[in-house]
Amino acid sequence: MALDVEALYLRYAPMVRRRCLHLLRDEALAQDATQEVFVNCLRFQDRLTGDYPSSMLFRMATNTSLNLLRSRRRRPETHDEDVLLSIASQDDHGAAYEARSLLGRIFGKETESTRVMAVMYHLDGMTLEEVAKETGMSISGVRKRLMGLRARVQGMKEVA
Repeated sequence: MALDVEALYLRYAPMVRRRCLHLLRDEALAQDATQEVFVNCLRFQDRLTGDYPSSMLFRMATNTSLNLLRSRRRRPETHDEDVLLSIASQDDHGAAYEARSLLGRIFGKETESTRVMAVMYHLDGMTLEEVAKETGMSISGVRKRLMGLRARVQGMKEVA
């Protein structure tokens, strides 16, 4: 049975927009990402199930927003000379590179669901119970995943 995308939109669009806005920090981009999430729901409605719709849409919003950020980083759209000059004159390039490199090492071998849980818990400040509800997992399952991630990060610190 196909998803009722209109019903999903009416119920969950505000949640999806808040998630996109939190990650993108730009109202227009968040609105575009929200629309893209629901366009994808329409596109794949025959393949998607109605089980845990808030978790599915939260994950789709997260992935859509992160993909948008990645693509904008690869293809910047600004032509404002003041912005370009301020970026070019920053001295934090080494720190930014180190941070990206560290995050790549931490999350490189993790599953997408573990990365999403880590973002929800550590960045968004959600509780274990909220993360569990959004991902459709048990609280102990979320705790176990985050503890495993923490242990792997600690192991990386000891090696370094």
